[in-house]
Amino acid sequence: MEPQQANTIDKAKPADAPALVAIWEDSVRATHPFVAEEDVLFFKELIVRDKVFERMPVHVLRGDDGTIAGFMAANDGMLDMLFLAPAHIGKGGGRLLMDYGLNHLGVKRVDVNEQNPEALDFYRHFGFEVVSRSEVDGFGRPYPILHMALRS
Repeated sequence: MEPQQANTIDKAKPADAPALVAIWEDSVRATHPFVAEEDVLFFKELIVRDKVFERMPVHVLRGDDGTIAGFMAANDGMLDMLFLAPAHIGKGGGRLLMDYGLNHLGVKRVDVNEQNPEALDFYRHFGFEVVSRSEVDGFGRPYPILHMALRS
């Protein structure tokens, strides 16, 4: 069965947290094959333990039935995360979320894993360019990060 078209963006509710964790994990496994299994589990534990989705300003993309297709979190012009459920990847949900972030949340910067060329191309499509690079991620793990900013 084809997933329902997602078209509504609203603020996440505390009750959405388990679904957001599941979407994050499924999306990472589908789009970040370079991330080691122990690191996926480390980050998932961190997200759950620190109640990340309850503490961050998260916006969700929902279908008419309320099912969450994806989500984004942005703060102070920085896109902290944008993830889609694997069944919704490539169906326009990422574009809807990104347009919302640019037009309503003031997104001007994003960090991207260097080993994720699809994400790099996605953000370039919206006018972002690489401005610097870090050899490791924010936790010192061996995942180089490209720091991107909107072209002026």
